[in-house]
Amino acid sequence: MTTLRVVRPGFLTTVQDGGRPRHAHLGISASGAADSLALRLGNLAAGNDETAAALEMTLVGGAFVFDAEAHVVLAGADFGAALAGKPVSPWQPIRVAAGVPLEFAAARSGARGYLCVRGGIQVPKVLGSASTHLLTSLGGHRGRALASGDVLAIGPARRPANSMHLDASWLGKLYDPAPIRITPGPQCDRFAPLAASPLVASAYSVLEQSNRMGIRLAGAAIERTNRDDLLTEGVSLGAIQVPNDGQPIILFVEHQTTGGYPKIANVISADMHRVGQLRPRDTVRFELVSFARAHELLFELEAKVAELRP
Repeated sequence: MTTLRVVRPGFLTTVQDGGRPRHAHLGISASGAADSLALRLGNLAAGNDETAAALEMTLVGGAFVFDAEAHVVLAGADFGAALAGKPVSPWQPIRVAAGVPLEFAAARSGARGYLCVRGGIQVPKVLGSASTHLLTSLGGHRGRALASGDVLAIGPARRPANSMHLDASWLGKLYDPAPIRITPGPQCDRFAPLAASPLVASAYSVLEQSNRMGIRLAGAAIERTNRDDLLTEGVSLGAIQVPNDGQPIILFVEHQTTGGYPKIANVISADMHRVGQLRPRDTVRFELVSFARAHELLFELEAKVAELRP
């Protein structure tokens, strides 16, 4: 069995797959890839199932060596990857010879990149998923971020690499700096009308305290018009909570499963991959869309991904 050895782990590199949904009743959020679209596209190009386990690098990439020939695809943010010191391109299959270092630098754009290996990363599954849930130390490789010297097994290849063509202009639109689209949240009536809210009218900055649990934003305070206590209730991925200080928080892949702050809006599913690429000090704007439009955008995105399947 082929193995991958971690020479240098980078800032925060973890094993992630499509996540472990349907366990919120146990207090465990789905986790999984922060940019699930990049993971899916990278796996498709590598010849894997879309949600196969891969390495997710955050802000600063690592260095890795295989003990036998491997085939990989780099997806997501550009980490200036180099193979034996020579630059390699993302979004397409790459042959890596045994013992040749595959190295990544700091992200040039975006926050997270994916190293998808044909055959997938093999780690014991917890609740049906290989994804690392850092908050609870579940899954992945020993429930933690990777460290130098870690060795991971690579599974057997199921099919050859996919010769799909990823249109550069389409990829560019997926990650362009346009406003992130939102729909009204379940407690939007506790605030001024959303169309006139600072959330839509103002720009926000991503704080360095952001993590896989939540993307914390700083900007114009969002005031409540109804300050009655709110009972704790279930919360979902992409919900935008507003704490007492009025600074919004986007609940992210390791979000708590219940919360008592009112939720003014929710990021649409078709834009969650862009949330996964936000980095500290990025500027974020929001655009309000209807639920019908949110569904249309998701269907359009999924139809495009379906065209790329072998």
